[in-house]
Amino acid sequence: MIAGDSRRERKKALTRARIQEAALELFASQGYRDTTIAQIAASADVATRTVTLHFPAKDDLLFADDPFDPESLGRHLRERPAGTLEALRDWMHATMRALDASDLEQEADPAQVWRRRALRARLLMEDDDLRGRARAGYRDLELLVATGIGEDIGRPADALLPRLAAATVVTGLREIYVTREGQAKAQSAASELSGLVDEVVAFAEAGLRNATR
Repeated sequence: MIAGDSRRERKKALTRARIQEAALELFASQGYRDTTIAQIAASADVATRTVTLHFPAKDDLLFADDPFDPESLGRHLRERPAGTLEALRDWMHATMRALDASDLEQEADPAQVWRRRALRARLLMEDDDLRGRARAGYRDLELLVATGIGEDIGRPADALLPRLAAATVVTGLREIYVTREGQAKAQSAASELSGLVDEVVAFAEAGLRNATR
């Protein structure tokens, strides 16, 4: 029974991933707004109802199952042994390695996940509604980081310095995919992009140190 449940869950996850990949390719080639659910279903070789069962709203195809989510970061920060920015960097690296490992388990090229994320980032930036939903998620991340930084330096989470540092680092991480460097490295594995994560966090750490001297 357990083995059967495991196989069903794996099949379900593979179906979701196939639908999302088909949607992303269609969004990129013909535009988010011009792509229909029926077209996505046909491309993924599933029924239209299967798409809507997995993704009730069209924009869920871009936002569901994102591993860089506030819940995951919140758990990591609650268990952090060091400062918030260091914990954030560790969380980014661990999540990126997990994504690489997931593709390897599916016998896929690990670089595919980063090409897809770079493509997703471009789509989010090109559509006002998608950009607005993305920013709401980034806001949740900023509040978590600001709370942690405030605890680190003994200031309220809504004080200027924690909020400024949090906005700086989250914005920097968000922008990685759409920068020249990020676009170039998105053709590789996580190890290639992790250096850019380090640069962003180091920039925020330097600003925080300078402001608290």
